[in-house]
Amino acid sequence: MTDEAPAQSRPDSHAPRVVVATHGHCFDGLCSAVMFTRLLRHIHGKAPMTFAYHGSGYGPGQNGVDPKLLTGDVNAILDFRFSVSPQLTWYFDHHVSAFPTAEDRTTFEARVRAESCLPPAAHRTFYDGAYTSCTKLIADIGARVFDLDPAPSAELVRWADMIDSAAFPSAKMAVERAEPELQLMSVVETMGDDAFLAKLVPRLLEEPLADVARSPEVATAYGPIDASHTSFVTLVTEHAVEKDGVVVVDLSDRIIEVAGKFVTYALYPTSAYSVLLSRSKSKCKISIGFNPWSGKTRRHNIAAICERHGGGGHPVVGAISLPADQAVKAQALAQEIARELAT
Repeated sequence: MTDEAPAQSRPDSHAPRVVVATHGHCFDGLCSAVMFTRLLRHIHGKAPMTFAYHGSGYGPGQNGVDPKLLTGDVNAILDFRFSVSPQLTWYFDHHVSAFPTAEDRTTFEARVRAESCLPPAAHRTFYDGAYTSCTKLIADIGARVFDLDPAPSAELVRWADMIDSAAFPSAKMAVERAEPELQLMSVVETMGDDAFLAKLVPRLLEEPLADVARSPEVATAYGPIDASHTSFVTLVTEHAVEKDGVVVVDLSDRIIEVAGKFVTYALYPTSAYSVLLSRSKSKCKISIGFNPWSGKTRRHNIAAICERHGGGGHPVVGAISLPADQAVKAQALAQEIARELAT
């Protein structure tokens, strides 16, 4: 799964070009692209279209989709921050941090008001911060507004919703990743760039999720990721410190490209929150989460905390990115957030 592929499907020089910018390196972002592509094909019937996929990411200096990427006849942003670009055609998201500036929210609300005068099937702007995954939002809107049959994508939606909302039966399931679908999740989180999306989206449109997850290509790609994940679990075990219901893990003294989200919950099942600082070649990342298996009541909106520092996410999980050379600043910020969560 490492060979390059052009980021498009169904090539046709006379067909409208659809650019899909979705959350990259994210299972829900991948599945959102699949659901949206299926929806658009349903709406337009047999009309030929070409699709180009772009995986958008959060990081230092990144505050949304670069408008220069929206070069299609149709442009969509999925599972990611809203853009005020007039080139934006479709928008689906469920992040409470979808609108980082007042201008973003004002432009979004103006679009919604303009569309409210149109028949429902002419609406193109959809946002609901209460949804647990963007894939489910697209599927539900597709069925309710555009008469899209939900049955063929039921398993895709179920897994995307479980993964993005961390609705696993246990933290152990999320950490061990024995299920092939969770191994595919790991591959997506590690390899989910534009070329990867261009290969996987068409496959998931034609093949069941279970078959793709159990394919030799995914198994081969997962092997080294599994080894790295095992090493990561060991590092977290050695460096985690729990105080006042908050587990803090500082791994900024080394370069780590694979960082799991749920290890601290398995190690400290009664802890309410985790703050994990990791450093890759490109950035320092502070991952913050609420432990849904703790039995505790969540008292903080994690997305709001992250937004104050240029990050984003959901009320139960979020992240902040700083430049890779700002490890000391990231360490101080991680401790500051841990103290806030403990109050």
